[in-house]
Amino acid sequence: MSESPSFQSASSSNLPKQRWHLVPPQPEKAQQLAEATQLSPLLAQVLINRGFDTLEEAVIFLDPETQALPAPINELPDLAKSVEFLHDAIIQHQKIAICGDYDADGMTSTALLMRALSSLGADVSYAIPSRMKEGYGINNRIIEDFHQEGIGLVLTVDNGISAYEPIAKARELGLTVIITDHHDLPPKLPPAHAILNPKLIPETSPYRGLAGVGVAYVLAISLAQKMGKVQGLVNPLLELFTLGTIADLAALTGVNRRWVKRGLQRLMSSQIEGVQALIEVAGLSGSQGSASSKTEEIEGNRKNFKKIKPEDIGFRLGPRINAVGRIADPQIVIELLTTENMGIALERAMQCEQINQQRQQLCEQIEQEAIAWCENSNIDLTKERVLVIVQPEWHHGVIGIVASRLVERYGVPVFIGTYETETEDEDNSSEKTPQTIRGSARGIPEFNVFEALQYCTDLLGKFGGHKAAGGFSFPAENLEQIRQRLSQFAHQCLEIEHLKPVVKVDVQANLKQINFELYHQIDQLHPCGIENDPPIFWTPNVRIVKQKTVGKGHIKLTLSQDSPSDHKIAALPTLEAIAWRWEDYFPLPTQLDIAYKLRTNDWQGQTSLELEIVGVRLPKISPVVTPKQQNLAEFYYQDRKYTCTLCDSDALTELRIRNSEGKVLAVEQGKPTGLLGKNRQSAKIVDISQPFYYHLIRSACQALGMGE
Repeated sequence: MSESPSFQSASSSNLPKQRWHLVPPQPEKAQQLAEATQLSPLLAQVLINRGFDTLEEAVIFLDPETQALPAPINELPDLAKSVEFLHDAIIQHQKIAICGDYDADGMTSTALLMRALSSLGADVSYAIPSRMKEGYGINNRIIEDFHQEGIGLVLTVDNGISAYEPIAKARELGLTVIITDHHDLPPKLPPAHAILNPKLIPETSPYRGLAGVGVAYVLAISLAQKMGKVQGLVNPLLELFTLGTIADLAALTGVNRRWVKRGLQRLMSSQIEGVQALIEVAGLSGSQGSASSKTEEIEGNRKNFKKIKPEDIGFRLGPRINAVGRIADPQIVIELLTTENMGIALERAMQCEQINQQRQQLCEQIEQEAIAWCENSNIDLTKERVLVIVQPEWHHGVIGIVASRLVERYGVPVFIGTYETETEDEDNSSEKTPQTIRGSARGIPEFNVFEALQYCTDLLGKFGGHKAAGGFSFPAENLEQIRQRLSQFAHQCLEIEHLKPVVKVDVQANLKQINFELYHQIDQLHPCGIENDPPIFWTPNVRIVKQKTVGKGHIKLTLSQDSPSDHKIAALPTLEAIAWRWEDYFPLPTQLDIAYKLRTNDWQGQTSLELEIVGVRLPKISPVVTPKQQNLAEFYYQDRKYTCTLCDSDALTELRIRNSEGKVLAVEQGKPTGLLGKNRQSAKIVDISQPFYYHLIRSACQALGMGE
């Protein structure tokens, strides 16, 4: 039997474990900047927070086309050399082979260079290593295959910077090698003929933040310019650059911001059949109809696509591309993005859709198993400061996604892996024995994943990555040593207070300021993403008028900003909100400070503005209930409206809950029973430990800001 709820002060025990970082407001400067840019003072404060606190800086940020850019050939030391190698290979009819990668960045890079080199007259092919059998990056097998096929020039995209041995082997075999990559540099660079990597150029360069697809784009356009064949090539390549850059979570600063902003405008009427098909199956076109009718519809109505935003790529298009590389054959995506046949493009796009659904199911299953392991293992994350979790039979291709979700849940760096197995033929045995652990890592702001992996170099087999994420493999017998080593590294850079996700809040807003005009002004800050986060607003003392769980573990909320003593709640304006994957925190206390982004909700042809909750905390200043004061609140339970009040006198403290029919449940503090009726004379005694009354009282306590 459940214990009866007690009256106590509000508690954060069932709230997300977060730390809020509030940027100090500069209202006078924000007002001046707002007047100069014609933006809301709220967004002017956001610009100041991003480091653009002068009018000149703000103008360049809002319109990046006004910035004078240095020529990339003057920024990337080996770019001129790389262009010469490719130009010579094309005019000499040498075979060129691209070695790509199986994530969205690598696949869009591969498709971009296949399109570019083919249009420039090259004899070009590509290969992508098997994610399941070979793992990331160019390897000896691929080099040997290229040599046997008579390849003269090898071009890596989004990989190769750590592949010393395969590149050395290619040189021995007489192959010319150009590496294009953007991952962190190893202690010893491979012996390629040319290396294009923005990590080799100064941090102040606008090209420093290029992803793999960005490096490929610069190389392709530079080569086309040398050959005088730029016309008709830039726009489709720009679209692929935009897809890959956003999907890879590259920094949206420097040239990335400039080119992505330009590319997003192109995606509305894409020249690439595969992009149009992908937009269609992802539900971003707004069109209806069966699959058999899509080809004519897409070809005949290209201009009717709604505007594509960065979040559409990040949450709709990118995952459908990434899913293929994670659990299927990357060739599907390469064909999707290189074909000129709309029928083929639509077939490949529908394959991407189906594969993404399989990926979602795998992620959900593995995430639940990982959470169950964590909860049952009694691991002390404040002591370990890093979560290392390895289980058999998890799919290599999706554990990185699960790692990100575990970081969100537990607030610590996560290293997640599974076993690779080999069949032992001895004595005709088909038994499989664990040999290697292979996995992915995701970090938090104060923890550098790549440096953590380097700290374990002597225990690892193969690894790579950057500050926020990485991949690795190691002999299974090294698991406990690596667990200890990673914990040692974590203790060097993480304090206890770091083990909570950070909510970076930009500016305080009143809910009355939240409207479509503000939402549309945010478009001027786009593209938002890494290093240019979407604005996060916060509002104190917000009342949750109604809440319920929806979908796969989300909380749908109706919010009002009002005084706790204001009894006319129904007359106050409200806003709808969504808290993604917050079912564990349901129901939320009904008086909270909230941090949120703005989004639109399209439903049955109607578009409404809603808040996307990213953080909550108990109000710093809670309503004070003085003796003999009646504090009235309104709440919903099981879709019925109730009012409640706490009556505090010298004799007793009593909670009273009234329904719409006038019946009152009166519960005296400390008693296991209550009185239910329209008056005390005819009221009946009820056991408040019964589930209905227990949860009703719990909701009333939260509505009054008293916790549970």
